[in-house]
Amino acid sequence: MRYNFTCLFLFLFAFISQAQQVQVVNNETGEPIPNVAVYNKEKTKSAIADFDGFVDLIKFDDKETIFFQTMSFKTLKSSKRDILAHGDLVKLTPVSQGMNPVVISVSKFEQRKQDIPQKIISTSAQEIKFNNPQTSADLLQQTGQVYVQKSQQGGGSPLIRGFSTNRLLITVDGVRMNNATFRGGNLQNVISIDPLCVERTEIILGPGSVVYGSDAIGGVMNFYTQSPVFATDSITNFAGNALLRYATANNENTAHLDFKYGTQRFASATSISFNSYGDLHMGSNGPDEYLRNQYVVRRDDEDLLVDNSDPQRQIPTGFDQLNLLQKFSYKPSSDWQLDAGLIYTQTSDYSRYDALIRFRESGNPISAQWYYGPQRWLMLNARATHRGNGRLYDKAIITQAYQKFNESRNNRDFQDVELFENDEQVDALTTAIDFERRNRENNVLFYGAEYVYNKVGSEGSIFDIETGNRRAAASRYPDGSTWESLAAYVSYQWRIEENLTLQSGARYNHIWIDAQFDDEFFDFPFSEATVNTGALTGAIGATYLPDPSWELRANLSTAFRAPNIDDIGKIFDPSPGTVVVPNPDVDSEYSYNTELGVKKRVGDQLTIEVAGYYTLLDDALVARDFELNGEDQIIYQGELSQVQAIQNAERAMIYGVEIGMDYKLNDEWNLYGHYTWLDGEQEEEDGTTVAVRHVAPAFGDFHVVYDHDRFKADAFVLFNGQFDFNELAPSQQDRPYLYAQDENGNPFSPSWYTLNLRSRYEINKALSVNATLENITDQRYRTYSSGIAAAGRNLILALDYSF
Repeated sequence: MRYNFTCLFLFLFAFISQAQQVQVVNNETGEPIPNVAVYNKEKTKSAIADFDGFVDLIKFDDKETIFFQTMSFKTLKSSKRDILAHGDLVKLTPVSQGMNPVVISVSKFEQRKQDIPQKIISTSAQEIKFNNPQTSADLLQQTGQVYVQKSQQGGGSPLIRGFSTNRLLITVDGVRMNNATFRGGNLQNVISIDPLCVERTEIILGPGSVVYGSDAIGGVMNFYTQSPVFATDSITNFAGNALLRYATANNENTAHLDFKYGTQRFASATSISFNSYGDLHMGSNGPDEYLRNQYVVRRDDEDLLVDNSDPQRQIPTGFDQLNLLQKFSYKPSSDWQLDAGLIYTQTSDYSRYDALIRFRESGNPISAQWYYGPQRWLMLNARATHRGNGRLYDKAIITQAYQKFNESRNNRDFQDVELFENDEQVDALTTAIDFERRNRENNVLFYGAEYVYNKVGSEGSIFDIETGNRRAAASRYPDGSTWESLAAYVSYQWRIEENLTLQSGARYNHIWIDAQFDDEFFDFPFSEATVNTGALTGAIGATYLPDPSWELRANLSTAFRAPNIDDIGKIFDPSPGTVVVPNPDVDSEYSYNTELGVKKRVGDQLTIEVAGYYTLLDDALVARDFELNGEDQIIYQGELSQVQAIQNAERAMIYGVEIGMDYKLNDEWNLYGHYTWLDGEQEEEDGTTVAVRHVAPAFGDFHVVYDHDRFKADAFVLFNGQFDFNELAPSQQDRPYLYAQDENGNPFSPSWYTLNLRSRYEINKALSVNATLENITDQRYRTYSSGIAAAGRNLILALDYSF
């Protein structure tokens, strides 16, 4: 809804004057400051500045002393009479003149980025809109500092500092997405998060167990989705955005609509996206091993291997996805805010492409079909936020969330009529309460507690595609098994000096697992598995600014991952001829980490950032050879297979260096880039050392950005180092179908680069067009450990309309 600007300004001015409303702004830039706490000396009265910095002082007496406080700026103390006498602006001074006081929420509450001793990557909604990612996996990869593996187009498994899958934590709106079936193999759950409804992301590189608990060993990926916006006056807010997008490499068709409605007390946000992706087309210049020369079709009740008329087309890789979001917010008073939200995502069936490119020595494919059933994710989230009087807390957040995960695995051997199906469902409940208590802008105490409950449903069956008959089969997990976690944490930020901040914290987690095993299909030497274990983790770090141009960081921490249902109760085949069976005798794995970072600002134009880290992973949970009732081989899904089980049997060391550079030539031109190098080794049972599976090759990016008036363009290069055969982890050496072949016929992961150009032009205030040309030189490549080749030359066009 649009209004004449002059009339709106006069109306707002009159209303603000009458309501004793002021706007809190940055004294240096004039920009509004959101979420500023306003209170009297006794803390019996309080208010909070809204997103645009507006706050009403009507509840305060004229002679009463009022405090304006936020972590990014010096606390202002003045009487209400003096404040109103100087107009309707309250100007706060930044506490640091040299570094940008970016506010982030990795502690679940707002903190200055420069006060946090770990490296944080933050991406705003404006950056996401310009980068225009197809999925949230692509959103992470576009940061230039997160590596992404893909086994199929409907996927994306992030790798951070040598860790992946269940050693990384994903949260959405502060609620952990990781559940009791998150596995050590590659995961695609991150694609359930619609990038078009993401308001911002905050990625912690390195451990985050103190605040987030189990799984946060290598990093934490926080996604914050669109939030309702309250009106700052009596005028009702209504605004929205619509987007249409098309991409040539996979015939993508995307339609998106979101809109927000808000009054002073009630607000809502709605988002709807639909994506349709066709088969992905790879590039022309690269290894022939990646080509899709043949694929399976079924005709006249028979599997046939047919030639592909276009070997660069990866058949079958297409899928569809639907994303829905609905949120409501209500402010019954200035001290309370109630929020409720719903997120729902559903995909179509999508093939696991890396399983369909495996062939036997006879030349026939192993599988005729291997696909995931619809991946569904539902999250219901309710939250109450209360601003306290400062005795026990200044701010409290109570969160109650329910999530439901559904997925299935379906595979059938070539020229076989039996389709093996495994269906899984996880119901997850989360209850959390988090507190923040501030002592002016110097010291902050964060503390809280969390309870998580997961119940796993799992069924197995065999379906005869000719007769239509179905019979029961072994389930992937013990049906009805439960995983519970109860934790309490405390974290303290102490600003010792204006330029020195110390942060420390500790968390205790207790884990319970209960699983009952069905011996109908396997004669297990146990009938149940129970785990009752605890984990204590801690962290201490400091940031030091010797002068406005330097920022130094140091951090020591421990992290853990508790065993889950996937670790103790899974039955699956990671590769032909191997089967992993349950093992109830496992315990938590721990990591011990150190990190040093330095950030240097040279003049007003150049910023250089370097971080180095070392991580020791102890008692790691890995699949190793095992015996079931004295047998090291069993028949599984019709094939004689080597028995393995998840065990605490590994010790690994991972270390690396991350370099970033940002050079602002002027107001229009900007150059920036990132380079990441890492390495690691793990100890085998015989004492030898081998490469760590999820340590990625060196990678990075470099960008040249031009931004003037209505037009913005970004010319950039992505690059990736090479892994020779002897640098691959043993599990990857045994999967030659994923890689190119060297001169000796051994698999290896070649280096690659792409040249790319993206741009955005604002036709007017409402209408914009995005045009991106990826992989201009049409390179044929696969990111490390991926089963699918990346897109070849790809033109992406998007039309974006705001109303």
